[in-house]
Amino acid sequence: MSDKYTKRKLAGSSFTTIVSLSLVLFMLGLLGIIIINTRKLADNVKENIGFQIILNDNAKEVDVEHLTKTLDASPFVKSTEFITKEEAAERLQKDLGEDFISFLGYNPLLSSINVHLKAEYANNDSLNWIEKGVMDSKLVKEVVIQKSLVNTINENARNISLGVLAISILLMIIALALINNTIRLSIYSKRFIIKTMQLVGATQGFIRRPFVLKGIKHGVYGSIIAIGLLIGFLYVLEKQIPQLAELEDPNVLASLFGLVILLGIIISWISTSLAVRKYLRLKSDDLHY
Repeated sequence: MSDKYTKRKLAGSSFTTIVSLSLVLFMLGLLGIIIINTRKLADNVKENIGFQIILNDNAKEVDVEHLTKTLDASPFVKSTEFITKEEAAERLQKDLGEDFISFLGYNPLLSSINVHLKAEYANNDSLNWIEKGVMDSKLVKEVVIQKSLVNTINENARNISLGVLAISILLMIIALALINNTIRLSIYSKRFIIKTMQLVGATQGFIRRPFVLKGIKHGVYGSIIAIGLLIGFLYVLEKQIPQLAELEDPNVLASLFGLVILLGIIISWISTSLAVRKYLRLKSDDLHY
């Protein structure tokens, strides 16, 4: 009867430890996903801003095509779109809902090239030297860049990233404390076994080894459960918001899941080792307190 009770108690302790680990690792993995997607979302917004190159009315088609290809080959350009003056007029007529060309008697618009930058170049410092380089071309009449909008987006992205990072660090500390306390409670129930093994001459390494191995096993089990929860969460979220699937990178997710497993093992290993060492150092009289 006593053996069954002890086994049931140990099994319950292991179950509690694994569940606690999995929930904490799920939370940490979720934070990782939020951080990754926040950065990608910010980059996506930056790359959709870009700028517009207004071309001279007398620009030849061959020269414009050469300028477009030069821009496409530039390291700071993600994509370009050439818009003829006729296409620009059609778009404006659609936006205004009236035929302004018939009213004016001519098309006042000019051909242009819409340029979308790579995210790392979407800042005012880069835009200044890019603008200067583009204006050196005789084909270019004007460069239209919304520098204030770019600056606002960069500031907001920076503030959001810092906020998420601060919350992540705080939750990481709380998570580590929770895991550490859970493992300490689990080892606490075995403190008499540890002290008995020590009294019969077992070395500290010999006593510590099975506890650490079991802790690592719990860390792996907790990590696998956490990864399963993360996959399920992402599946449900992408069903609700299909656009999120475009931001997901399988390689990045695989690296994140690997990090979750590594964290589970390392945290369990360190916490178990510290907890066992504590009871190895306690005197027999202190075990009852």
